[in-house]
Amino acid sequence: MLILANVRERWSGFLGAFVAVLVGVALISTTLVIHDSARPKVQPRYDGTTALALPHKAVDADGSPEDRMPWSKAEAEPLVTGLDKVPAVADAVVGRSFYAQAIKDGKPVTDEGALESGHGWSSARMAPYKLVSGRAPSAANEVVVDRALGAAVGSGLTVNLTEGRRQFTVVGTVDGPGYYFSEAFAAQHQPGVGAIALVAEKGADTGAIVTAAKKVLGDEGDVVSGDGRSELQPQYIEHKRFLGVQLISAMAVLGLFTTVFVVASMLVLATGMRRREIGLLRTIGAAPQQVKRMIIGEAAVVGLLGSIAGCVAGVVAAPVLRNILDNLDLAPPGMEVTVAAWPLLTASLIGVGVSVIGAWTAGRKAARVAPIEALLDSRSANQGMGRGRWIAGLAVLGAGVLLAIGTATSSADNRINMAIFATMTLIVAAALLTPAFIGPVGRFLTAPFQRGGSAGPVLIRAELVANPRRAASLVAPVIAAVGFAVLLSGMVETMRVAYPAGEALKVSGQTIVTPDGTPGNTDEVVAANPVGKAALPTRAFVLKDASAAKGDKGTEQAGSATVLDVLGSRDPRWSKPGEAVLGERTAKKLGLAKGEEVPVRFADGTAVTLRVGSVLPDDPARGDFVVSRDLVRAHDPAALTDDIFVPGNAKASGAVPGTALHDAAEYALADYRTDAKLTDSLAMMLIVIAVGYSVIAVANSMAMAAHGRRRDFGVMKSAGGTVGQLLLVSVGETSLVIVIGAALGILVTLPPLAGMASGLSQATSSDVSLHLSTGTLTTAVLGTLVAAVLAGLAVTARTLRGQAR
Repeated sequence: MLILANVRERWSGFLGAFVAVLVGVALISTTLVIHDSARPKVQPRYDGTTALALPHKAVDADGSPEDRMPWSKAEAEPLVTGLDKVPAVADAVVGRSFYAQAIKDGKPVTDEGALESGHGWSSARMAPYKLVSGRAPSAANEVVVDRALGAAVGSGLTVNLTEGRRQFTVVGTVDGPGYYFSEAFAAQHQPGVGAIALVAEKGADTGAIVTAAKKVLGDEGDVVSGDGRSELQPQYIEHKRFLGVQLISAMAVLGLFTTVFVVASMLVLATGMRRREIGLLRTIGAAPQQVKRMIIGEAAVVGLLGSIAGCVAGVVAAPVLRNILDNLDLAPPGMEVTVAAWPLLTASLIGVGVSVIGAWTAGRKAARVAPIEALLDSRSANQGMGRGRWIAGLAVLGAGVLLAIGTATSSADNRINMAIFATMTLIVAAALLTPAFIGPVGRFLTAPFQRGGSAGPVLIRAELVANPRRAASLVAPVIAAVGFAVLLSGMVETMRVAYPAGEALKVSGQTIVTPDGTPGNTDEVVAANPVGKAALPTRAFVLKDASAAKGDKGTEQAGSATVLDVLGSRDPRWSKPGEAVLGERTAKKLGLAKGEEVPVRFADGTAVTLRVGSVLPDDPARGDFVVSRDLVRAHDPAALTDDIFVPGNAKASGAVPGTALHDAAEYALADYRTDAKLTDSLAMMLIVIAVGYSVIAVANSMAMAAHGRRRDFGVMKSAGGTVGQLLLVSVGETSLVIVIGAALGILVTLPPLAGMASGLSQATSSDVSLHLSTGTLTTAVLGTLVAAVLAGLAVTARTLRGQAR
């Protein structure tokens, strides 16, 4: 009851922590709700299936499960026959998907899922999509299309396939997306079998079908049903989901860090301002453990109330974040926001847990307050730094420096994350060490104003010198706000300069043929550009032993094969029949050496034994596992070619629809702009979240500090200070704290950004220097300053009016 009474009576002192918890929990719960809603869902084209029979998964070079290894035609036939005989199964359908895209008016029809839009006619049963008009295709030149395409039955239609443009006769239309060809035609374009769909009779028992199907498959694969069917997603949906989850995860990490950082600093500030009150409690007999329990209990109540309000705000904000993801083209199609219990419970536990941990940290010191403190200035013990804080601050500083150095040497995929973690660590170090130098810095900055004879600078200077810990608690959220703004905007600006310059240098003097409205270049485009690099990528499976290559039963289960990207090259140096060229890293992971033979299974389900012709230093331009282009085409008819690099002494052709030509500079800029718009948007979202939250924290901290100094204002007013002078002192002190915090915020980001620039210099083979966004920096500092000054002025003015009454 005492705890609840304290919260009611001292609500203004707890308001800052309450708002901080509310905002933090709202942010975390929103991201968790969206993350939960973004999980894979069963695609409409599998709505009519009861279960899916899938081949076993292979693992990547690091041992993580990845792609499923397709069955060959010979392996799939007995499985289809057996599954078709399972009781209550109306049909066992081989699901095939390959590239198909209509060409109209000389341009490809926009289709995000074009890479997997081609199917055999029987695949329509899986949805099920029904004929709206016409009949099923039977000949190789016939196709059934979505009625939304607007192609009439009997009309001709140009369809772009892997080999290039082909003319088809539209013999029917269906009420769903896709291009449906005869089964024989589909099998030519995707001979491997990656899924067998089980279409059940009406009212059939799903469990019984799954059990019987597993017996038919035995050790040859897996059977999934229900939500498990969501595993089969088109590549573009999986890519969107991946990018969306990456953004949401980054938002959640920033939200969690900022919440912990801000709430802890606020509770330390609030507890430090109650030192005299705690001394009074000790005087009337309160034991140290009672004081600690009181502080922790108050924080738990505030955390619980803030978490409840934050969950409500998070649920309200979730659709807004969903719309933002949709505008950024990061939301999977058909994604709907559904609120489950676990995101809200998780966010609430985080809110309460952070509050309790922050209060425990502050309560440990508060519990040591002596009874005599009730008679002393409550700020008398706020000077200096204890040994524990020195040790913690220096240890965290050392860790931050090591992470900043690691940013320069980390891989491209880890460089951004390393820079963010380094900055987080250095922000914590700066907050811990601030009391040690805020006094000297305050003396230095106020020295020029001492000569004017005004009492304001003297009071501001005395406040910083006498209360370094209180000042450090006010500085902490400023460091976070400015630090994250400088870091995220600086990373974007540095990459904006580095990547186009490095890419242009790599392809200097070449003309690049790129897809324009299509997911890749067809063989027709390659034939029109016979000279230059034209890599044909595929996913292939390196088998562990020769018995697996022969297809012996049970030898190709999960873990028996390693899946990796294989490039088919037409470069005479690498394109040698029966041979493979490996990079050193890949060869080491696979345990292969020059001259050894290795069985490789391709997308059609057949295996070929290749000899390792060379093991060369890693070169992204060449590839890590390179074979003959003809070999890839023979075993993966659905593969599309990457960008074609035509040397300067040859003429590039862009005559085939769906292609574009670029010189080195244009290609580098176009390639960067593809990701730059998304990168800029994501960075801006993270900046708004981190800076916005920190600015709220700064305003709350300044308001709490101004409220806690109401006794000081009364003394100064009784000594002759006017309202204008006292407000000016408040503005001056707040501005000085913001300047110190902003300077520290900039300093903690410079080492990670310098490390990132150094890493980019090595990666792009160009001179990359550190770049900062002065506009973002100025906005962050001014926004923080304005919020802090207004909050401090509002509370100070209200306090002075109350004292006047």
